[in-house]
Amino acid sequence: MDSLSIRVPYRNLKKEVEVEMVGVEEQNHHSIQLDNSSPSSASSPNSASQIPNGDSGFPVRSKTAKHYSLITLILSCTVAAGVQFGWALQLSLLTPYIQTLGIEHAFSSFIWLCGPITGLVVQPCVGIWSDKSTSKFGRRRPFILAGSVMISVAVIIIGFSADIGYILGDTKEHCSTFKGTRTRAAFVFVIGFWLLDLANNTVQGPARALLADLSGPDQRNSANAVFCSWMAVGNILGFSAGASGSWNRWFPFLMSRACCEACGNLKAAFLVAVVFLTLCTLVTLYFAKEVPLITNQSHRLSDSAPLLDDPQQNGLELSKSKSEVSILSNSNGDINKGIEQNVNPKPGIANSIEDQNESLGDGPGAVLVNLLTSLRHLPPGMHSVLVVMALTWLSWFPFFLFDTDWMGREVYHGDPKGNSDEVKLYDQGVREGAFGLLLNSVVLGISSFLIEPMCQRMGPRLVWAMSNFIVFASMAVTAIISLISIGEYSGGIEHVIGASLSIRIAALIVFAFLGFPLAITYSVSFSVTAELTADSGGGQGLAIGVLNLAIVIPQMVISLGAGPWDALFGGGNIPAFALASVCALAAGVIATLKLPNLSSSSFKSSGFHFG
Repeated sequence: MDSLSIRVPYRNLKKEVEVEMVGVEEQNHHSIQLDNSSPSSASSPNSASQIPNGDSGFPVRSKTAKHYSLITLILSCTVAAGVQFGWALQLSLLTPYIQTLGIEHAFSSFIWLCGPITGLVVQPCVGIWSDKSTSKFGRRRPFILAGSVMISVAVIIIGFSADIGYILGDTKEHCSTFKGTRTRAAFVFVIGFWLLDLANNTVQGPARALLADLSGPDQRNSANAVFCSWMAVGNILGFSAGASGSWNRWFPFLMSRACCEACGNLKAAFLVAVVFLTLCTLVTLYFAKEVPLITNQSHRLSDSAPLLDDPQQNGLELSKSKSEVSILSNSNGDINKGIEQNVNPKPGIANSIEDQNESLGDGPGAVLVNLLTSLRHLPPGMHSVLVVMALTWLSWFPFFLFDTDWMGREVYHGDPKGNSDEVKLYDQGVREGAFGLLLNSVVLGISSFLIEPMCQRMGPRLVWAMSNFIVFASMAVTAIISLISIGEYSGGIEHVIGASLSIRIAALIVFAFLGFPLAITYSVSFSVTAELTADSGGGQGLAIGVLNLAIVIPQMVISLGAGPWDALFGGGNIPAFALASVCALAAGVIATLKLPNLSSSSFKSSGFHFG
């Protein structure tokens, strides 16, 4: 029978030995190697020692985990705030801005298509590459630095896209009077937008994994709350920058013949984002004291294998192997005699393992193959998690794509390509929407500290289901507001919602209230996945790749279909929001009926572990 790779992860042990067993074979012949290969390893190459066991010797690297102070953990993840600052501007301003360049509303969602594609391919690859990186600067920090530089370049390209298009040959007519399509500016904008998506996915995974590497078992809950708090800070600052309409007055030199007030505000906000991200990145790089991965450590198949070894394929159940093979370490570092004496790996088995390790690809194609293979080896409960996850994100993405556009069009009755008054109303609505997203982020930050007590009291299954029912009700409220406005206005779908004070307040309440279920979505789904796959032996990079499938595929569907779906019903954003409400209802029902009933007392918020 072929050898089976079983990983026993003991992370952040203070005075114990981390063990990895490789090549458990039938006939009581066990090939065992002890190796310190945890992502949070803090050992040095000189820490290796030989510990005899009977007639055989094998390498053991002792490990003394370093506990970092809470203030160090806080400063080590400030880059999350910098990334979220730019992400907030992207969410609030870019869908409206692409329409000012002449792109129709029905096609504005297409620009978001690159996000899920890069999320599907880039994030898993970066996760695996960072797991294996032997850079002297650490495993995560080089990727964080490279991604931050890419974000800065991308937002500068986006901010100056109108000026670049003007230089490349777009119309010379002043932007305040021209209402046509600026093709070259739109093309430059899309390039910058897609580069920004690529850069966000490059930073996001290593930033989360870095905090997981630095935090000990008793620090993970606090570290998760800190990471979510930094995200909330970045969102609040970013949405505040997007809601401000004064940038063009503070920096009038940023406006030009091709760049009017809305463009000047966008340009200035993104330049501030570059400065803020640079500061946050430097703080993270300085305070995150990574220890480089030992060069002579081999990347084992267990670190990139599918999430769950198939018992029928391998002929050995993981639970049985755990009970049959016991490895204990005493205070002197000696290994108990519970291991059978025949521990020398057979040459054929060792060579087979090496061949498998070398043949294991870590390029985009190999990652996609591993992702698809992993789907066949998931724990039974994970399939329902992926279904609920997909429906959850089908309900969220229409809101993410069109929230501020909805405020500009339906609430304020503006038009980005209308006359000057309509353009001003639209810009005012977009800024009001950004302010609503700011309130959303405040609620999200507060709610992140309430999720763990709720899950321990109610259980993760009911909490996740409840969040989807809240999204269903919130999206349905937009339809109710629309019905009220229909009685007051006789216009088409573009003028369904009135600009009265009560309507505007109701819209802001919906924006703010959605922060609570969004906090649950960001945390509980990852925690449920972590518990279900805790003993599956999969690598961290591959785990986020599998979970990403249930996020990126819905985003692709919404990016391709939301605009045409809205156009099918006459335009506007209400059809997409109604579809989101239906998906949220379905997610809530399936979560209630199908999600595994996990132990509420052992719940740990661990969303930041993935990536």
